[in-house]
Amino acid sequence: MRVLGVDPGLTRCGLGVVDGAPGRPLVMVCTDVVRTPAEAGIGDRLLAIEQQIEEWLIAYRPDAVAVERVFSQHNVRTVMGTAQAGAVAIVCAARHGIPVALHTPSEVKAAVTGSGRADKAQVTAMVTRLLRLPDAPRPADAADALALAICHIWRGGAQARLAAAQAQATQARPAQARTAQVRAAQTQAAQVRAAQVRAAQVRAAQVRAAQTQAAQVGAAQARAGTEQAALRRAGWGQAGGPR
Repeated sequence: MRVLGVDPGLTRCGLGVVDGAPGRPLVMVCTDVVRTPAEAGIGDRLLAIEQQIEEWLIAYRPDAVAVERVFSQHNVRTVMGTAQAGAVAIVCAARHGIPVALHTPSEVKAAVTGSGRADKAQVTAMVTRLLRLPDAPRPADAADALALAICHIWRGGAQARLAAAQAQATQARPAQARTAQVRAAQTQAAQVRAAQVRAAQVRAAQVRAAQTQAAQVGAAQARAGTEQAALRRAGWGQAGGPR
């Protein structure tokens, strides 16, 4: 994987390209810092950054672009300029169809040094060691851009697998819902059939009970008729005595 790391800023925008993969040696392809004069207009400064990033995207053709996620509660003016420069990098990558990942400074520090509270000197020292450079990248913006690229190489694979798993789960949910609906319909149909069978059984039992009762009444009537006939043959009249 080849990653372009962008440490956004208006005065200095760090750029760094790194080749590598998790568990394999990292190789620095190129690094530099885009500088814009503070006295220039904001539009001209952002345009200069955009043109430089475009040139790097065309020249180095990265597989992904890693940009620092801007967050700060202090010095709002500086944060706004940094966010604008980061937005330019994101737009450039989107124009070329290159995926963009945003990493916080603490994520980058933790990935490179093992501590999310490492200072710039520690980050620069670890970047120099990981990339096996003879000298530390200067200025610090260049080292930060390389650290962003390293962070994404090491974390990007896991994030991609997580995103793929989430996408697969999202695609599976409608199928699971349809399966649940089918099962619910089958269960309801089985319940309806069972109710119909029970109702038929009840009706059959009622018919059998009625038939049994009718047979019992018929038998009782037949016994009564037989007894009356026997009495008549014995000479007993209706008055209760023999004739």
